[in-house]
Amino acid sequence: MPQAVADPSQSVPANWRGVRVWLVIVAAMIVAMVLVGGATRLTESGLSIVEWKPVTGALPPRTEKAWNDAFEAYKTIPQYQQVNPRMSLDEFKTIFWWEWSHRLLGRTIGVVFLLPFLYFLWRGQLPSKLKTRLWLIFALGGAQGAVGWWMVASGLTGRTEVSQYRLAVHLMLAFAIYALIVWTLVRLTANSKPRPAAPAPLQWLINATAAVVALQLYFGALVAGLRAGRAYNTWPAIDGAFIPSTARLFFEEPWWRNFFDNVLTVQFTHRSLAYLLLAMTLAHLVQAIRMRADGAVIRGALLIALAMIVQAALGILTLLYLVPIDLALTHQAGAIVVLTLVLLQTERLSGKARTSGTPEAAPMMAVSGGRR
Repeated sequence: MPQAVADPSQSVPANWRGVRVWLVIVAAMIVAMVLVGGATRLTESGLSIVEWKPVTGALPPRTEKAWNDAFEAYKTIPQYQQVNPRMSLDEFKTIFWWEWSHRLLGRTIGVVFLLPFLYFLWRGQLPSKLKTRLWLIFALGGAQGAVGWWMVASGLTGRTEVSQYRLAVHLMLAFAIYALIVWTLVRLTANSKPRPAAPAPLQWLINATAAVVALQLYFGALVAGLRAGRAYNTWPAIDGAFIPSTARLFFEEPWWRNFFDNVLTVQFTHRSLAYLLLAMTLAHLVQAIRMRADGAVIRGALLIALAMIVQAALGILTLLYLVPIDLALTHQAGAIVVLTLVLLQTERLSGKARTSGTPEAAPMMAVSGGRR
């Protein structure tokens, strides 16, 4: 198999561009999926489809009888009986379309990922390390469908909404898949100029920030699952004080359950992590400037700090206005922006130069003369 010679004037070889465009599209679709999922939650539509039919479920009801059958199935679950006993068929159709769209988008993402992936495999354009990572992403995507149904199933009997634990797992898995794709995209961006090693304090702080962002995303999912944003709608006070009483924060036994089940504790933790992240991102910016870091690092730190300020403001407004759907979805989109910027900065400071000699880039060059 002939080996292609890297063109130093071209930062990204032509045979990579298709792979990168494909992954960008998949990442964008995952963002849309997360936002549609958020809208599905906010409109209380997630339990409108009470069956899991991975193939035949792609088709919506097409006759009046089919719509009535779907509505009758919904009437058998506690959410209809206790929350929506007066819902009409037309109202049911509204929540049905939200959930159906969410599931259809998930199926579409699977197809959009798998078909080009198989094509790139057939062309021999993917090195073994990259193939392993992409197979992992595909497996996680398949698992996400099963986790989604596992989440929905928790709300079909014995309760009127899905488990916040399962919702958090579902959302965090979506973020994990998105993060893997973003990281893979960045690592595929070849650069012939090795980067200088970043100062250890900068690396440590951005890595710590990334960990806190992950924790904050998890608590954001719990806030959504418990509808905690619809309680304690004041700021900066919460439950009448900046820091609520210990008796109110930890009344459940054992004490650690409060971080998952106690609405006050979950919302207070979410707020506290936001304050911490704001401080960490501003500290990272100041640190980058004082250490005279590379211009790209300083710009990255500035973008993260600005995004975090906007995100904090969106969170406060969402809370004060009782979680209107437009503000809530904008806040969720802001979380994705912060996650993306932190991932990019983490990779930028990782100390691993993305050169044509990296384990991922070199095989890409070698296989550019694959199947035609």
